[in-house]
Amino acid sequence: MASKVYFMDDRASGVKESLVAKMLTVFDAAGLADTIKPGDSVAIKLHMGEYNNTAYLRPVYVRALADKIKGLGGEPFVVDTTTLLGLYASRATAVDYLKTAARNGFTMSTLGCPVVIGDGFIGNDDVRVDLPEGFILQEQYVASAIALADAMIALSHFKGHPVGTYGGAIKNIGVGCASKRGKYNLHLSRHPKYGFHMRPLYPERCKGRNCATWQTCEICCPEGAIQITDTTINWDRSKCHGCFACVGVLHCGAIEFIPEWFDATTAGIADSARAAVKTFAPGKVGFVTLAIDIVPWCDCVTFSDRPIIPNMGVFASYDPVAMDTACVQMAQQSEGILGSAAEEHDVMAPGTMKFAHCSSWMPGGAKSEDVQLNAGVYNGLGSKEYELVEVGKTKLASNFLYATEPLTPRFGRHMKVHPVFPAQGFKWVEDVDLTKVR
Repeated sequence: MASKVYFMDDRASGVKESLVAKMLTVFDAAGLADTIKPGDSVAIKLHMGEYNNTAYLRPVYVRALADKIKGLGGEPFVVDTTTLLGLYASRATAVDYLKTAARNGFTMSTLGCPVVIGDGFIGNDDVRVDLPEGFILQEQYVASAIALADAMIALSHFKGHPVGTYGGAIKNIGVGCASKRGKYNLHLSRHPKYGFHMRPLYPERCKGRNCATWQTCEICCPEGAIQITDTTINWDRSKCHGCFACVGVLHCGAIEFIPEWFDATTAGIADSARAAVKTFAPGKVGFVTLAIDIVPWCDCVTFSDRPIIPNMGVFASYDPVAMDTACVQMAQQSEGILGSAAEEHDVMAPGTMKFAHCSSWMPGGAKSEDVQLNAGVYNGLGSKEYELVEVGKTKLASNFLYATEPLTPRFGRHMKVHPVFPAQGFKWVEDVDLTKVR
């Protein structure tokens, strides 16, 4: 049976049609209120954006969802997890992430609920999940704050991704619910075939200490696996745990990717998502996706490019595979945006795979937009068969408006005490020649 995916487009001509109103409307239409019982601890799984990223979901969506959950009797908290490493990573520890989240607008005062970094100070506060149904992962480590919650609403931003080609609901929980230990696992860090330690080495491409950035390369590895000599690079594979710290530093190509790593890791993302869902009782996880600001790369990077396709709208479902399938297929049928990576890669026409061409990290990397989806079907996460239900008009509710009391009576009372309009009026030129400024 096809899974139902509820959808509203992004057009608006008034408060009833705002994306905030539409988000809450598809939430109700999909029956996601049934995930929450009074007293439930409810995780709002969110990516709060990398330092200097600008395409992440705005806090207003999260605040509205948190208020909705509180209205249902739930106790919401916003949660994400620490990242793998990078030379200047801004979310690799809980303290770093909280600083970045606050800079991006995510605090208890803005959201109306706590912000929790779910896997602890450095990312090893987690729960092991056995995963015999996994396509490639046979176990996974899920952040404790997520595994211990009663329910979860995954609020996802649909866009491109340099490894998985796209990032949506599956990626939000697949990567974002995994602890740092779990991220090592899903990125296949010591996998005997695809692990980072198995990458090909081309030492002749390294200029050694003749390169202006050699010191950066030498200090990037926390395991001390990289040493730069006068003429080349020495890399001790046995020390490599696949932390990603060298990825953004070694630009000479001395250590390259294994092309198959992309598809294998993308499948691992779907397996990890399955593990996250397994920590909840059936029917206690719902998904809401905003397909807006659809940039080539994800919210994990320190910049945001021009969107490659126009905004699509907001989706809700109990099935993350079905919802991601609907998003991917709608994106494929969209026209590209002039001057974007879609034009650069000649995928402007409807019917072309935008993310496979615009989002892959490297030539020869992941080229399929179906790997996450197919792996999610394989491991039982969901179905690619879906029925798209276009929801009608929103129902105006008090939380769509700033205040339930009209402003004018209240403001009239204020003006009697402290008038705004001056009694003598304003000074004007009575008659002007408007042709002088036209």
